[in-house]
Amino acid sequence: MSIHRVVLSACAGLAALAAATTMSTAALAAKYQLNINTALTTDDPIYKGLERLRDRMKERSNGEFEIRIFSGSQLGKDEDVLEQARAGANVAVVVDGGRLAVFVPEFGVLGGPFLASGYDGVRKVVTSPLFDTWAQKLRKASGHEVLSFNWWQGERHLLTNKPVSKPEDLAGVRMRTPGAPVWMETIRAMGATPTPMGWAEVYPALQQQAIDAVEAQTPAAYGSRLYEVTKYLTKTGHINLITGLVTSASWFDSLPPEMQTALKEEALAAGDFASRATEAAIATYEKDMADKGMTIAEIDVTPFREATAEVYGKLGYAELKKTIDEMLK
Repeated sequence: MSIHRVVLSACAGLAALAAATTMSTAALAAKYQLNINTALTTDDPIYKGLERLRDRMKERSNGEFEIRIFSGSQLGKDEDVLEQARAGANVAVVVDGGRLAVFVPEFGVLGGPFLASGYDGVRKVVTSPLFDTWAQKLRKASGHEVLSFNWWQGERHLLTNKPVSKPEDLAGVRMRTPGAPVWMETIRAMGATPTPMGWAEVYPALQQQAIDAVEAQTPAAYGSRLYEVTKYLTKTGHINLITGLVTSASWFDSLPPEMQTALKEEALAAGDFASRATEAAIATYEKDMADKGMTIAEIDVTPFREATAEVYGKLGYAELKKTIDEMLK
């Protein structure tokens, strides 16, 4: 063997030893570990809330509980991480109700058009006894545990390259939206052609004109610099995006009772922290996008509200919507 190969082999061995030592040290430092996946960027208020959760759990457990956060979907698509959780992995994901509706249909109503107003409105729904019954159904149906579902990302608006004020203006417009049925039907009812694709694909798809528009909440649109590839943000607020932190039920059950309680309490508190930070940041994001040349348009949303009213009945949510309306009175 040449001296060169000996040196390379020695270096590789030392690198592997260093990595193993680092992993062993991390394992010794914490008894419990949770890896959280999110599609959002590190400057998003939701990410800041996850950091708060990480820090509070470390403090509350005296260093025994470690949370690692993976932005930009580093652990995979939301659906992939949900499958990892079903298999018992120590992972969690920030996910919307539409992706959970494949297991428990009731979750899909959370993505329904004009369901509730702002964070305070939708928070009433996701902290209610009614929601608790959905969470229990989810645990039995898919093996997932909801840690909290009060991670509000903002109301979703239209980002286009032409002015929009009524459904007719969206005729023939290919608009990116998540692939869940409630989202697809909402965008179709609003007049556009729903085009599902991953969030990371949106910017290049707009740039290459593979799609014409996107609907999204302001923090995500700002974080992904969509003001560079669209001209108008029309404030429809058609979907009030509330998301949850969902993990493996079997992994959760393996934790000591006091750790389970702490994790749920801190997840709820961190969700409130992140959601209030989102509320506070939206005006700043809008001003910055306007300064960069984007038109921020306030419109009468009545035509869109009327056009999407049929979505609940079409998807079998008519009675559930009535129950929620009563709750919000």
